[in-house]
Amino acid sequence: MEYLLHILIIAGIYVILAHSLNLIVGYTGLAALGHAAFSCVGAYVSSLLALNFGISPWIGIFAAAVAAAIVSMIIALPALRLRGDYLALATLGFAVIIYSIAKNWVDVTRGPLGLPGIPSFNVFGHAITGGWTFLVTITIAIVLTTLIMNRIVSSPYGLILRGIREEEMATATMGKHVNRYKITVFAVGAFFAGAAGSLYAHYISFIDPSSFTIMESITILLMVVFGGMGTLRGSFIGAVILVFLPELLRFVGLPSSVAAPLRQMIYGLLLVLLMVKRPQGILGKYRF
Repeated sequence: MEYLLHILIIAGIYVILAHSLNLIVGYTGLAALGHAAFSCVGAYVSSLLALNFGISPWIGIFAAAVAAAIVSMIIALPALRLRGDYLALATLGFAVIIYSIAKNWVDVTRGPLGLPGIPSFNVFGHAITGGWTFLVTITIAIVLTTLIMNRIVSSPYGLILRGIREEEMATATMGKHVNRYKITVFAVGAFFAGAAGSLYAHYISFIDPSSFTIMESITILLMVVFGGMGTLRGSFIGAVILVFLPELLRFVGLPSSVAAPLRQMIYGLLLVLLMVKRPQGILGKYRF
């Protein structure tokens, strides 16, 4: 039972990450390939505040989300001068930079050794370390994220985001400051990604740079593409399926040296089949 609860919690964290990336990629049509970098910023900010200054994780999760949003805005200012593949490469390069900082700034992040002993969330003196209590916490976070995202995409602001996706030039000629909206949507997506990174850090109680590699960004993007871009339900379905699917390999009895590469092969095969048979994803409305 504990194993199932653990997988559900991890799936919940990925749902938040997929929602946040879908807002950028699916609703706005921006090619972003470095989303794990924002969760990395959030995880390290929240963890360092708790470990070095004794700040409550409840405050840390908000500080982590704000820090990720600020970093995204700094990166977005020069990166959004680019379009299409060039923007994708710029965001990918940004993810490499953040990963390198986490790995090499040993004095702060402890590098490859990671940060152990990250304190868990606490409610009225009771630690939320895992199991049903943390699952409830993640469920509340998912509900809040989904409600906020749904409010955003169904508002006039969301219509402008879709306008940028469909025809950026036409949206600009209507008097909309396109770059301002792009920067804002990057910040909103990064805000929730930073919060997800903080949740992950305080749940696992240990983080190191290997949790925020380029493959992690690609996995999050695959969840969005698989479930369907431009729909929140698609993000949910894509995240849940692609978290549970690799876990089935554990019951086949394959050694870990075979199971890990096989998982990547399954991801690649799913992506190829999806691009051929249904480019917009399971529930998607937009082709990337």
